[in-house]
Order: sequence, then C-alpha cells, then structure tokens
Amino acid sequence: MDLVQLSQVMAERRQSGKLYKEFLRLPTLSVGLYEMLAGSTDPQKPHTEDEVYYVVKGRARFRSGTEDVPVETGSVLLVRAGEVHAFHALEEDLSLLVFFAPAEGTMKTD
Repeated sequence: MDLVQLSQVMAERRQSGKLYKEFLRLPTLSVGLYEMLAGSTDPQKPHTEDEVYYVVKGRARFRSGTEDVPVETGSVLLVRAGEVHAFHALEEDLSLLVFFAPAEGTMKTD
C-alpha cells in the first residue's frame, strides 16, 4: 500500500515551480496533481493516454472537443486519449487530481 498526503504533494509542487507533480506511478496508471492560478492559461497538449480529472478545489470552464462545461470542486471529467482539451476562464485557483491510464507517457505515438 502507498499513502500520500495531498497537502505534502501540494507543497512539493509549489516548490518545484511546475504546474504538474506526479506522485504515484505504475505501468497501468499514474496519478498527479495539476494546479493553476485564477486567470492563468492552461498550456497542456493532448495526451496519448486516457485521463480522468477530479477537481479538488476551484472553479473554471473546461473545453474538450466541441464541448465546453463549467467545473468546480467535486467535478470529475474523462478525456479520451488524443483529444484536444484545456481548462479556461479560471475564476478561482484550480487544484486537480489527474489519473492517466496507462501511465502518462507510456503510449507510443506513430
């Protein structure tokens, strides 16, 4: 079993200066914390793995493909591999748990 304290991951992510901090990794799954400040722009590109977001805190809008929806604390989103997506109109600082299956970066692009 692995136990992770989210408050510690948040502190480590802030200290790194990066938006994303992976904290669990298996071949079939990786989990990380993605955080953005209110008013910022989401720089991510499509991923080669399926992805689930859980909004830990914050409010924003999320665009994936042709859909655009509001998200807030407690929202869960599924994004299929290769789909263009981004958070935008960040009204509050956003903290997200991100689950990749299989683990991020393990799928080959041809």
